[in-house]
Amino acid sequence: MKFAKTSPLKGEITIPGDKSISHRSVMFGSIAKGTTEISHFLQGADCLSTIDCFRKMGIQIENNQNTVIVHGKGLRGLKRPETILDCGNSGTTTRLISGLLAAQDFNVTVTGDESIQKRPMKRIMEPLSFMGADIKSILDNGCAPLSITGKRLRGIHYTSPVASAQIKSSILLAGLYAEGETRVTEPYVSRNHSEIMLKHFGANVKTEGTTACIAPAAELYGNQIIVPGDISSAAYFIAAGLIVPGSEILIKQVGINPTRDGIIRVCQEMGADITLLDGNMDSGEPTADILVKSGSLHGVPIGGAIIPTLIDELPIIAAMACFAEGETIIRDAAELKVKESNRIDVMVKNLSAMGADVRETDDGMIIRGGRPLHGAVIDSKLDHRIAMTFAVTGLCAEGETEILGAECVNISYPGFYQDLEMLMK
Repeated sequence: MKFAKTSPLKGEITIPGDKSISHRSVMFGSIAKGTTEISHFLQGADCLSTIDCFRKMGIQIENNQNTVIVHGKGLRGLKRPETILDCGNSGTTTRLISGLLAAQDFNVTVTGDESIQKRPMKRIMEPLSFMGADIKSILDNGCAPLSITGKRLRGIHYTSPVASAQIKSSILLAGLYAEGETRVTEPYVSRNHSEIMLKHFGANVKTEGTTACIAPAAELYGNQIIVPGDISSAAYFIAAGLIVPGSEILIKQVGINPTRDGIIRVCQEMGADITLLDGNMDSGEPTADILVKSGSLHGVPIGGAIIPTLIDELPIIAAMACFAEGETIIRDAAELKVKESNRIDVMVKNLSAMGADVRETDDGMIIRGGRPLHGAVIDSKLDHRIAMTFAVTGLCAEGETEILGAECVNISYPGFYQDLEMLMK
């Protein structure tokens, strides 16, 4: 797919449902008693992988596009699947489902695509094993496919070396079934959608600083979930509105959970014209409309506690920094190396190909903005966030930008290119 310099972007857009919340709503609804109705569910490939896995474990799930209805069977209602559980490209599905499966009364194999089979799973295998789980890497390389045999679990207090909602959530889900309290302490607070939603379903979850605690549950109960727009998807339109001269975009009903809104805070520090309008609370999650207007930006340092709140947005922030005056330093972001691709390496190579002044560091990047960019052939590495990042970057570059593997955006945002084109008219 090819992109070129565009006229100002104007209009109003509604972003698809949050990917993290869509995943969790199906998972938690499946192990709850009764019916869970999910509105504004994200119909991306990752979330459809989650639906597929739970259907294979005997859960009836009606997918009516915008609304998904899960007929939950309670905490002990999952059945042994007749086939391997294939999580596709979804790290969230793979890691969270492993925490649930560790406590069931059956054995199962969990795998995913080529990318998932390279992503580190020891980070959940170790704490789950401390709880008494029988979870093994079949190829003995710390990656999927995983063999999981359900066992009786005991609560632990686990101190995670990284701030990761996937690690935390996997342990908390296992803790629903464990004997005694389960606690997870992180270096910084990662996104807390699991804690909010588990409470919504009736679990006893508490947070104390960077520690999340869960008590074993007798039962969870079906509920209604309204999924807010995904701020990680909104990020591309926030960036486009800021860097394409003369642009003004209103992005409707976006989730602005404080553990996810780091991109808004960083943009504001860079001098961006961003206004939050019509705030609301749906299913315990704060939402707002985001009004973005183009203008001049300046470089800023990005690191520390804010990184977990914008980890998925760092590629588009790096691209945006190329159009800001001065230097932007991204640090404490080594986690980018173990995403769908090594996002530090991929961003540095592709931005450099477009003429950017960008340098890789051990845990991030240094970007010196203000240099004009030109079109290039971009290898997305089939990473949806890389493809969307360079679609936006190409709108401000001289000449033509071609993205290889552009269709990978279907993982999280199937209508992305159509929505982008709509704002160009």
